[in-house]
Order: sequence, then structure tokens, then C-alpha cells
Amino acid sequence: MIQELAEKDIVELEKRFPQVFSKDSVKKRKVDNSFTKYFTYKIDDRIVAFINYDIIYERAELININVIESYQNHHIGSKLIEYMIKDCTRNKVNSITLEVKINNRNAIHLYKKKGFVEVAIRKGYYQGIDAVLMEKEVSK
Repeated sequence: MIQELAEKDIVELEKRFPQVFSKDSVKKRKVDNSFTKYFTYKIDDRIVAFINYDIIYERAELININVIESYQNHHIGSKLIEYMIKDCTRNKVNSITLEVKINNRNAIHLYKKKGFVEVAIRKGYYQGIDAVLMEKEVSK
């Protein structure tokens, strides 16, 4: 089930995805940035995935999407991306961009399935690892 990140879920999010962020950074980002959105995917009332993106007027940027390893390949990432695309459409976003590590073939495949196209390579974007800049046009 997809739902907006609730204040009470920030601690669980930090515990499940410590490599991504700490609860303080989530709280700070939510308070300091009115453009940011966090949604979680829960199974049996446990967070197993999340998506974070910014909508800035007519543009959106996917910041992060993560699925706990044991829940990968269950179409949860697809559902979160579809949710983001629908939300962006409701908000009259023209395009969504994202960066993904060039060697993350599974993610690149998923993004392409959802209509994203490769736009450019960002050299050394991830601590020396190149990234693929991808974009999806949403509405015109």
C-alpha cells in the first residue's frame, strides 16, 4: 500500500534504509523544502520501500527510490514510479528527470519500461561512477 510518509514513520524509514539517510535529514528536507514528496510502500504495516521526488513548478526530479532487497522483483518499484508519474500528471508537470548509476542495469531497464529515455552521461556523478541522466515527458 502506497501512502505519504507520516511523521511516525520517519524512525522506521531511518532504520530500514540507513545507507540512504537519517531521520534528521528527512525531517529537515520535509520542513525546509516545500517541493519534496516522500511516499512509502507498506506490507503488513511495515515499510518495505519508499520514493522521494521533488516537484518544482512544471518539472520533477526523482531523488531516490529504494526497495528492501528481499522485496525486490515484486513490482513494488514499478508501482511507486507509476504513482509518482500520476502525481506529476495531476500537478501539471511537463517532465521528470533522474540520474542512475551507469552500471545499475535493473534500474535503467525499469525506468525505460516506464517511458524514461537516456538523455546524457554525467561523468563521475556518483563518487567517480558515471550516471545516466534520464527524462520522461509527462504532459504538455
